[in-house]
Amino acid sequence: MKGTVSMDRPTRTVMLVDKSSTLRFYHGRLLMRLDYAILTAASPEEALMILEHTIPSCVVTGSLFSMLSGIDFIRKLKGLERTRNVPIIVLTGEKDEAIRRSCLELGCAGFLTKPVEPATLYREIQAATESTPRSNIRLGTSLKVVVGDADRAAHATMISEGGLYLKTPALRPKDAVTPVRIFIKDHEIKATAVVLYSHAAAGGAAGEPGMGLKFLEITDEDRKFLRSFIREELTSDIKVGDLRMAESEE
Repeated sequence: MKGTVSMDRPTRTVMLVDKSSTLRFYHGRLLMRLDYAILTAASPEEALMILEHTIPSCVVTGSLFSMLSGIDFIRKLKGLERTRNVPIIVLTGEKDEAIRRSCLELGCAGFLTKPVEPATLYREIQAATESTPRSNIRLGTSLKVVVGDADRAAHATMISEGGLYLKTPALRPKDAVTPVRIFIKDHEIKATAVVLYSHAAAGGAAGEPGMGLKFLEITDEDRKFLRSFIREELTSDIKVGDLRMAESEE
């Protein structure tokens, strides 16, 4: 049951610059599932050649390379008129505080240390590229949900740590508060949610009625379970055996 976030925002292009082909593959597949278009380069030199022809929404780069260093690459991007306003996020195995400080002083939008959680990478890219960034990954899915006290089931077609979208003809008014029970594998999540919006058949996803809900109350244990579920759904079939080794290459 692999899913992605919804497609209701313009597609952003992210350039991944990493000497590890394993990490380019892993992060590339992950970000594609989060609705980003991907460009990849194995070195700053290759990235600069690509950037002569296209400008991405964001560059995610390592910091240590064999020829042009990550720091010099950042300086180069910030010094060129066509790329100086492109947000740069450094994703590196290097934990040197001086390097982190140098990257941020050069104007980088973020500095992340490998291994990085998908949700953390998503939030950094959202913050760098969106005027109203999302804080939670939204996963396309199909989960049984019971709304209210009656045992009437609906289906969640989108879920995040913050809420869900339900496909259901039993719509509730905006701002209505309701208990929800969400069934994931052999686990049941019990939460309280508020209706943010609802759509009749003509306005809902795929022309079907539904409503978006935000969690008001959910236990830390259930939120942790939901976070793990989303991560597993996004990454389970793109993990590779030497991922950890690749993450520590720098």
